[in-house]
Amino acid sequence: MALLTGLSSPQNDTGHRGLLWLLKVLALLGLIVLSTWLALLPKKPTSTISALFVPVTGYSNSSSVAGGGNSNTTISYTLEIVNTNKNSGIYYDDIAVTISVGDDKLGENIIAAFYQGKGKKKKAHISMKADQKVMSNHAGEFSLVKAQLKVILVTRIRYKTWGKKSKHHDLKLQGEIPIGSDGEIRGKKKKIKLHHSNKKYRNRTIKLE
Repeated sequence: MALLTGLSSPQNDTGHRGLLWLLKVLALLGLIVLSTWLALLPKKPTSTISALFVPVTGYSNSSSVAGGGNSNTTISYTLEIVNTNKNSGIYYDDIAVTISVGDDKLGENIIAAFYQGKGKKKKAHISMKADQKVMSNHAGEFSLVKAQLKVILVTRIRYKTWGKKSKHHDLKLQGEIPIGSDGEIRGKKKKIKLHHSNKKYRNRTIKLE
């Protein structure tokens, strides 16, 4: 009798196989749901700087704003912003772009708020006035082709997925751009990608609430 009690019946084996099959199905469904959720999770936009020009000639360390310097004080560049999301549009608050050399701010401008559709690109051709005093103070770096500009982009964004808007997300992108003797981007890479920064930053040019 003890031996018979220890043996499993065909009904028990069938029940165990059915439970195992159910667990496998549930696990597969869980993986499908997770994969779908990850695929729909919005990604941050990417940005690049190209066609940059800085008026580097006509300055010297002794130049002053009142004393002349370069008559051309305009920095120009193209900013490209790409929304790679296929299921989400992006609402941008005003975008602040600051260009610095060393620790000195060379110029800044604001791009008005806009909406960017799914998978869309936006190109903005931008001009800003360069601070002549800063240009004069860094004339040696420019003449020796050692100058590097720091570009910082700051804004807030909201994603629109399936008709619903997300909460605001802070976005800060930055990049280092080497400048040649002609005032353009130095080197073979003429399109510089701005990278995400997780560090806290100071001197924000727009207020983030």
